[in-house]
Amino acid sequence: MKLRDQMPELEGATEWFNSNPIKKDELIGNKPTLIHFWSVSCGLCKEAMPNVNEFRDEYKDKLNVIAVHMPRSEKDLALDDVKAVAKEHDITQPIFVDNQHKLTDAFENQYVPAYYVFDEEGKLRHFQAGGGGMKMLRKRVNRVLGIK
Repeated sequence: MKLRDQMPELEGATEWFNSNPIKKDELIGNKPTLIHFWSVSCGLCKEAMPNVNEFRDEYKDKLNVIAVHMPRSEKDLALDDVKAVAKEHDITQPIFVDNQHKLTDAFENQYVPAYYVFDEEGKLRHFQAGGGGMKMLRKRVNRVLGIK
């Protein structure tokens, strides 16, 4: 995805945890959205999760936060494992389980963790991958939210 690209449809989930299926239309025009990709086998993802949860809690009225579980191997496909790791790391936001990589492909995403910040019109305003850079992510989220 390139900056200013439109958010893909949230289709092809193997399962949704913590939510009924969410459609892109429910997010657009509402408020900005942070979509983060993670995997049960990703150590960096687990280390970064408290930061993501902080965003979720701090901006709960201003920002949609959606987790996408992107399996990296056959072992990552077990739904019980996804559920257990989500519980262990307090992932209470909606989780799109992408066992067939349909959303991963729509995003052209190759990384976990990966973060996509969309404005309220659904245009991509920021992308970053990897475990660090939470200050930059916060700065970009604040910019999209109009917070100095």
